[in-house]
Amino acid sequence: MVQYPVIHTERLLIRELALDDAAVVHKHFSDPEVTRFMDIEPCRSDKEAEEIIKFHINDTGCRYGLFSKKDGNLVGTCGFHCWVNDEPARAEIGFDLSKAYWGQGLMQEALSEVIKVGFDIMKLDFIEATVDTNNVRSQKLLEKMNFIRQEELRDNLYYYILQFPSRKSYL
Repeated sequence: MVQYPVIHTERLLIRELALDDAAVVHKHFSDPEVTRFMDIEPCRSDKEAEEIIKFHINDTGCRYGLFSKKDGNLVGTCGFHCWVNDEPARAEIGFDLSKAYWGQGLMQEALSEVIKVGFDIMKLDFIEATVDTNNVRSQKLLEKMNFIRQEELRDNLYYYILQFPSRKSYL
């Protein structure tokens, strides 16, 4: 079993979500702007938030909560799911940020460190991401993070890949 580290950046404390976080996860995911491009409906209760957290605890990979060092608030989440540990080792990365924190570079700050976990601890050969074609902000972020958009478009989603630089190429 992988031990996922607690990560400290300049502005964020990044740690795995726990069931104790249900109230703040509920508040975060109850905003339709946060869930707009996700495959979930806005969260309606702490119980639903617990189910989201349990899903990620039981799934392969991890889901981190992004907590502001300034005030301790949950500002977003990110992490890996659908981890396939065969060759090539890969997982899908997902992320979301509360609207009050958009445009401040916080998700880029978080993803820079979380991607290192994927490559260094999980030993991924590449990281995948799917983004709704209307989610321009996430597309720009992934491209800034050196993800390469694949040519194929499926289910109104763009598919992105970030290859580990020194491992066998799968692109």
